[in-house]
Order: sequence, then structure tokens, then C-alpha cells
Amino acid sequence: MCSQSFYFANGIFGFNISCGWTLSNQQQPKRTSLELYRLRKALEALSRKEGRGTELVSLHIPPGKQVSEVLAMLRDEYGTASNIKSDTTRKNVQDAITKVQQRLKLFKQIPKNGLVIFSGAIPQNGPGSERLETYVIEPLEPINVYLYRCDPKFHTEYLQEQLREKETYGIILLDANDASFATLRGKRLEIVQEITSGVPGKHRAGGQSAARFERQREAKMLEYFNRVGKHANEIFLQIPDLKGLIIGGPGPTKYDFEKGDYLHYNLKSKIISVLDTAYVSEQGVDEIMERAPEILRQVRYVDEKKLVQDFLYQVGHDTGLATYGEDEVRRALQMGAVKMLLLSEGLDITRITVKCTSCGYKKQETIREQTLPSFQQKLISEQCPNCKSQTLTIEETKDIVEEFAELAMHTNTDVEMISTETEEGQMLKNSFGGIAAILRFKLSH
Repeated sequence: MCSQSFYFANGIFGFNISCGWTLSNQQQPKRTSLELYRLRKALEALSRKEGRGTELVSLHIPPGKQVSEVLAMLRDEYGTASNIKSDTTRKNVQDAITKVQQRLKLFKQIPKNGLVIFSGAIPQNGPGSERLETYVIEPLEPINVYLYRCDPKFHTEYLQEQLREKETYGIILLDANDASFATLRGKRLEIVQEITSGVPGKHRAGGQSAARFERQREAKMLEYFNRVGKHANEIFLQIPDLKGLIIGGPGPTKYDFEKGDYLHYNLKSKIISVLDTAYVSEQGVDEIMERAPEILRQVRYVDEKKLVQDFLYQVGHDTGLATYGEDEVRRALQMGAVKMLLLSEGLDITRITVKCTSCGYKKQETIREQTLPSFQQKLISEQCPNCKSQTLTIEETKDIVEEFAELAMHTNTDVEMISTETEEGQMLKNSFGGIAAILRFKLSH
């Protein structure tokens, strides 16, 4: 019961005759939007798969584990599975464990980020029909869990976590009395430092003129803001991958600080949000954490908007350094002319290679994914234009994103996946077909 399945290797999407998906990042240490898109799509497909019972095996192996140790554990699990009363369930579980063992033996050692293997009998169309499917994923970053589970579904939640934003963000919370500095990386939050202002309250002591008291208070506040800026510079400028800075706190103090020139210009340019919070201590940091997912999502949207706006500028000013549409972009990629490839995450089209088994005639078509079953049905009665035989069959299907990503890899072209959550993202998908390019040089037509 072997499945026909897909794999990623060195960034290329294709077929694997040994049955299994492999996502490998050995050649691409940087987490790109394309890598995240691929992982998201793979995990979405895996999470939808269900077994007839507790027959789907999920194995997560952290880096540093010995292959021999894991194989020994799997032998024990195979023996334990022999006690399952249902003949069908017992056979399916043991077949899945065997397939996992076979895939694991292909590795001399566990990859640097660990290894995840899924295997199990997946019901197909028709009663009593099922297929043993196996998928191998080399994570985008190290996993820290050693897990073996046999359940009705594959356990993808630990890999789902890797889709969360992992860049470091700085947090400054301040009011007239205190300031806190923290860093946020993924789910890891660290309060780095807390200081007090030394600024007196708004009520002056007896015998002191209101004007003099206000001048002294303003001087103290200015000195406090300079100290906050100095601490922020010392803490955040040394973080090489700092993605953005969030400023928060109760009242207007945070706005007075943000408008002044207290931060290094590199930090000031990274301010992504100024938020109202009830506190400036750990509770205030927790408030920022609760709102962080939406803030960080907007950061990615800003990056995407800039990319699409750059493309729109080239189109609008007729510079000759932009093109769009499937055929035109494919041609530009084949010529090595593309500097930046923009692909919509909303693309749902597949590249089909049709072959005549009688004469070897081939043709390629692009169709929507949901029309694949009807396309296959129609092909049965269609004649080959070369030999007139009714022997046309689908030789290969390839997601359009993967076809273009493969072309881009061969010409050292950057690839950016653009969501449909912004106006620019919707425009890319609806007005330009979801496929666009910024060029290195003008094309001759």
C-alpha cells in the first residue's frame, strides 16, 4: 500500500517514488515567505487527513537524538501494536510503523533542526479503500519535543508553532513615574530592565511658586526621557534582527516621548505602534502580548504593501521594468530577467502535463485545482491531436507556485508570497492574476 506523493528538496517541489513529502531547508537557512507558505500548505493538507481509528502515526525527533535509539523505540511500539484486537487496525498501525522505520533508516543522523515523520492509512473514495501515506518534514527551525503518537489525526501543532513570527520586537512602556523595557521573540517574552523617573508629582510643595515648580518638573521629565532613550539604545541597538519597536503606557507621556528625539534614529524608524495600556510594569507588557498577534500581522502586511506598491509604480510609470500574467512572467523567468517574483497566496491553479501513451505527444495546460477531477474525466474521451487515439493521460501535476519557484531558483530570483488580506494583495490577485514580476532589465518584444 504505497502512496504517490510529493516532496520538497532544496526548494523544489516534485514527485518521490519512495512515497513521502520531504521539506528540506538545508540550502535555505533563512525563513522566507515562500518557505512559510510551503510549510503552511503542507500542514493544512496534513491536518485535514483522518484515519478510520487510532491508526495515524506522528513521530517528532529533536536534534541530537540518535537514529538507532529512535529505531529501537519503534521496534518496541511495533511489538506493542501486536496486542491490538482489531485485525485491520493492527495491520494498519504496524504498516505505518514499518514505513516510518524505512524512512528513518535513510538518515545517517537526525538533521540539525530535527525530523518529523507522519504515516498512516488514509481512507480513499469508496468503501474499504485506503492508502498508506508517508510524509517527512525537516523543520524550518529546531524542534524541542520528542513525540510518538498513534491517533485518528496527525499531530501538526508543534510545526504550526513555527509559522508564528519569530523576529525580535522591542517594547518600551512608560508613564511619568516608571519605564519598562522588554523583548518579544515568538512566544518568548523577557523584561530586560525597569527604571523609575524621579519626576515629582503635579502637586507642588507649600511656599514654592507654580511657575518654578513647573520648570523644575519639566527639566526632570526631560532628563527622564533622555535616560529612557539611553537605556532603549543600549538594549535594542545590539539586537541584530530587531524587526520593530512598540511603545505603550497610560496617558500622554508615551506620545511626548515618541515625538521627541530621544531614540537613536535607527530605533525611531522602527516604531510600528504606540498603544494605550493600563500599566507600565509586567502587567502592561502582558497587555502588549495580548495585542501582539494583530500588531505583528500588520507589520508583515506593511512589507507586502511596499512590495506590491513598488510593482505598481513600475507599471504606472511605464518603466518597462514590470510584467504580469502567467505566460509573460514565465517567459521573463526563463530569460533570467526577473529581479523579484510576486505570487499571491490566493492562487489556486495547477500546471498539467498531458501525455499520449500511444505516440508520446505532450501538451501543458493550466487549470484551477478544483476542476482537476472533471478535467481527468473529460480526458478519457478526448482524442490525441497527433495520432487520434483516445489514450491521453495526466503525466504530471504541479502547483503553479512551485513551478514558478523552481524557475526562480535557477535564476537567483527572490520570491515573495503576498497575502490577500490587504487592498494591494487583492489587487495583485484580481487585477494581475496573482503572478507579477519586477524586472532586472527591459524585455524586447
